[in-house]
Amino acid sequence: MIGKSRWLSIPPSCLVVLVLFWGTACAAEKTKVDQATAQVEQGAKQIGQGKVGPGFKGMFTGIGHTIVEGAKFSGNTMGEFFRKAFRS
Repeated sequence: MIGKSRWLSIPPSCLVVLVLFWGTACAAEKTKVDQATAQVEQGAKQIGQGKVGPGFKGMFTGIGHTIVEGAKFSGNTMGEFFRKAFRS
C-alpha cells in the first residue's frame, strides 16, 4: 500500500515543479531558441516554394538546433529556479 500512495503523489509534484518552472521560463531571455525556431520556419517556407532539398536540410537543422537550445535554456532556467528556491 505504501508503494501505491507514493505513485499517486508523483504527478501532482511534477505539476507543481512545471508550473513554477514555466513562470520563470517566461521571464528569461530565449533569443537562441527563437532563432532556431525561425530557421525551421524558413526551411518549411523553402519546401513550400519548391526548394525541397535545401528546405528539408534547413528545416531539420533548425529542429536540431531548437532541441539543443531548448534543452540548454530549460536547464539554465531550472538551475536558476533551484538556486533561488534553496538559497539560505
